[in-house]
Amino acid sequence: MKRSILAGLGLVALISAPAAAADLGYPAPAAPAYEAVMPFTWTGFYIGANAGYGWGTADWSPDTDGFIGGIQAGYNWQGAGPLVLGIETDLQYSNVESSVFTLDYFGTIRARAGFAMDQFLVYGTGGFAYGSGTYEVGGLKDDNTHTGWALGFGGEYALSNNITLRAEYLYLDMGSETYNTVAGPADVGLTTNMLRAGINYKF
Repeated sequence: MKRSILAGLGLVALISAPAAAADLGYPAPAAPAYEAVMPFTWTGFYIGANAGYGWGTADWSPDTDGFIGGIQAGYNWQGAGPLVLGIETDLQYSNVESSVFTLDYFGTIRARAGFAMDQFLVYGTGGFAYGSGTYEVGGLKDDNTHTGWALGFGGEYALSNNITLRAEYLYLDMGSETYNTVAGPADVGLTTNMLRAGINYKF
């Protein structure tokens, strides 16, 4: 009887040994690792370029209009919420002109405040504006530098962590300056509307 029991136990051991060895040879697969996706932030420096169309008025002149194009640079700050604050400067070549007056170039230094919805930003902007104008009638040409203010709004979309696209409207009131003309000194007030699209690289 004892021999039968021992033989049975031996047989069970022989059968179970390969199964145990098989279990030892194939470890359980590790759980897949998931990398956390960082939320997009608008914080950082950026630089870019833009192009668009401008139109406006200059005193003692027909209405002005034409091409604009230039560069911009700035910095945005975004905390834990959707509020985005920033500052931006731009410098623009301008062909906004009439038969007697040309806005040769202009630039702005502006604050920005916006509301971010992940990779989409809507914002308002305003600040200091400056530019150079040329008035020419009857062969007499005079140049002057204008200063004033700018106010506008826009929208911006981040294609990636580094590339953003934007569309923007600005209104510029660059005050009045006195130009020498064939009819004598003339005070020329200057306003310009601007629609432009741009691209930025965010560092």
